[in-house]
Amino acid sequence: MDLGLRGRAAAVAGASSGLGLAIARALAAEGADVAIAARDRGRLEEARAELDAVGNGRVTATSVDVRDTSAVTAWIDAAAHEFGALHIVVPNAGGPPTGGATAFDVDAYRDAIELNLLSQIAITEAALPHLRAAGWGRVVYVASVSVKQPIPTLALSNTARAGVAGYAKSLVADLGDAGITVNVLAPGYHATNRLEEVLGDDDAARSAITADIPLGRMGAPADFGAVAAFLASEQAGFITGDVIAVDGGLSRSLL
Repeated sequence: MDLGLRGRAAAVAGASSGLGLAIARALAAEGADVAIAARDRGRLEEARAELDAVGNGRVTATSVDVRDTSAVTAWIDAAAHEFGALHIVVPNAGGPPTGGATAFDVDAYRDAIELNLLSQIAITEAALPHLRAAGWGRVVYVASVSVKQPIPTLALSNTARAGVAGYAKSLVADLGDAGITVNVLAPGYHATNRLEEVLGDDDAARSAITADIPLGRMGAPADFGAVAAFLASEQAGFITGDVIAVDGGLSRSLL
């Protein structure tokens, strides 16, 4: 299926590794121009080389701390200038520390909200003028399965990422007449390099994770990237305001 992304321009945050990179790779493979951002310059350059190899579109890589609103705006504006337009934005950031609800003080919650909610709003606000100017747009947030089903050991993520879903659903009515869709992806466990580093040789921990997944395995990053690319496509033009779990059936929420 041709997703109609050739010639579209995308900005993907947190894309030097993991699920952000998987999204950028899927978009690049469909022929989109892709601007990626993250903090680690070394990983960014590796990611840029990888993306250059999979598609015919242009790729730019910029070192950005997504908590720095001025830097985020400069990155988005530069991407739109470089590509001549911006059509797709993927607000994304790394996760906060793990732990239960009482394990953190208010400053830790404040930091998590800054990283995983306010930065997403800042990226969106920077991108919207460009998407409106293009007359066509896709906003695809990366949250967590905890939006569907809170996880006791991920209290900071449960709190901040739920705000992302609320913000996204609030945007839908504002952007519909501009031809811009807004959706949230809620990933479960995927075999990213980071997770594999954490698990190492701990087969018991790996088995404990997969035991609750009906499909019996963790997702591959490419599984996740493919869903994101579809939401960014022409064919997904009537999907907006949704929170879509990509978790192998892990969450049991009815909605």
